Amino acid sequence: MTSTHKQPNYIGVFWWLLALTILEVGAIFLPIARLLIGILLVGMAMSKAALVAMYFMHLKFERRTMGWIAVAPLVLCVLLVFALLPDLSATPHRSTAPPQAPVTPH
Repeated sequence: MTSTHKQPNYIGVFWWLLALTILEVGAIFLPIARLLIGILLVGMAMSKAALVAMYFMHLKFERRTMGWIAVAPLVLCVLLVFALLPDLSATPHRSTAPPQAPVTPH
């Protein structure tokens, strides 16, 4: 059985993608913490990826199973990031500054 669906407005999706791209460029110049800027950029990039997947890859019109297949790598990626986060603190951090000679009293 073939089900028909309304043709998506690709020009409207294009304008949303363009607006999100402009907001991403503008977010870099905001006077806020770099971590917050990074969170904003990742959120907007995920929104753009979702728009592309839903409309240009036609996942919006697929069955739910196909949607779960598309979301599974994202969930696994987030899981791996949080699972490997403790290893980041176990790594010794080294300075690039040259070591200073000890000062001896005269």
